[in-house]
Amino acid sequence: MHMVTAAVAGASGYAGGEILRLLLAHPEFSIGALCAAGNAGSRLGEHHPHLGPLSDRVLEPADPELLASHDVVFLALPHGASAALVADLPDSVVVLDCGADFRLTDAEAWSRYYDTPYAGSWPYGLPELTLPDSTGRDALVGAGRIAVPGCYPTAVTLALAPGLAAGVLDPEDVVVVAASGTSGAGRSLKPHLLGAEVMGSMSPYGVGGVHRHVPEIVQNLSAAAGSEVSLSFTPVLAPMPRGILATCTARIRVGTSAAQVRSAWTRAYADEPFVHVLKDDRQPSTSAVLGSNLVLVQVAVDERAGRVVVTAAIDNLTKGTAGGAVQCANLALGLPETCGLPMTGIAP
Repeated sequence: MHMVTAAVAGASGYAGGEILRLLLAHPEFSIGALCAAGNAGSRLGEHHPHLGPLSDRVLEPADPELLASHDVVFLALPHGASAALVADLPDSVVVLDCGADFRLTDAEAWSRYYDTPYAGSWPYGLPELTLPDSTGRDALVGAGRIAVPGCYPTAVTLALAPGLAAGVLDPEDVVVVAASGTSGAGRSLKPHLLGAEVMGSMSPYGVGGVHRHVPEIVQNLSAAAGSEVSLSFTPVLAPMPRGILATCTARIRVGTSAAQVRSAWTRAYADEPFVHVLKDDRQPSTSAVLGSNLVLVQVAVDERAGRVVVTAAIDNLTKGTAGGAVQCANLALGLPETCGLPMTGIAP
C-alpha cells in the first residue's frame, strides 16, 4: 500500500512541530524532508525534544527541488514566505500553507494588513464553515492547493457562522473578545512573551481592528451571512502556552426564539466529528481541547441585551493550525477526514 510522503517546511517552529506530532500518528503518511531556514543543519531534537522518533533528523534548507519529490508539502512559514516557494512546486504536489499568503480573496484587504505583494487566494481550508447552502468542505476534496485558516479565524468563524447562515444573527454588530496562549505568536524571541512578563498577567493587543486576522474573520462571516459583517475584534494574550477561548456576541434578529437560535448550531454541527455543541449550561474550556482537533461551542441568549453569546474553545496549534492542515490534507487526498487526528483532549 502506497504511503503518502510528506515534507514540512518550517519544521523547527511550533506549527511545524505540531504537524510532525500529528503525522507521526497518521497511518497513511510517511514523513520525508524536514526543512527550516535559519535552523538548517541542526537536528530536530534541539527544537522539539518531544518528537523522539525524529530527534536525530537533520533539518535541511527548503529547496523546491527537494520538496517537489513529495506527495504533500506542509508550509509552516512566516507570512509572505510561502508564495515564492510555491511558485517553483509542480501542480502534482498537494500544498497546504499554514501562513496567511493565500487566505484572502480581496487584494485591497491584504494590502491594508500585510506588507508583501498580494499572491492570490486558494481554496479555504475550513471544512466545517457553514455557508447558506453548503459547507467549506466542498472546495477541498481533491484540491491541490489549500490555504489553512488562522487560529483566531478558526475559533471565531466556527462560533458564529451557523447563526449568520441561518439568519438568526444580525451581521451589523458583531463583537468578539478572544484570549490566546503565547504559542500563537510563534517561536521568535520577543520581550513581551518572556515568562516574567506573561505569568500571572493578561493583556490585550492588536486593539482597534488592526489585528491581521480581522479581514479573514470578516471574509468568512460575510460569506456565511451573505452580506457584509461589521466586526469588532479584540485579541487578548493569556498566561498559557496553548489554546484559544473566544467569546463572540451578536444581536439576535427580531422575532427569533431561543429555540431557533440553538437549533441553528445543533443542525449545522450535527454530523461534524470535530465540532461539539455543548449541552445544558456547560461552557468550553481550553484545557478540555488541549492536544485535540476538537472545537467546543456553547450558545446562549441574553434576552435583556437582545444578543446571542457564543463561546468556543480550540487548541490553537492543533485545530487552529496543524490539525486543520492535516484534516484538509485528508480531504484533498481522498482519505477519511478524521484519519490520524486526535478526538480527545489531554487532562489534567
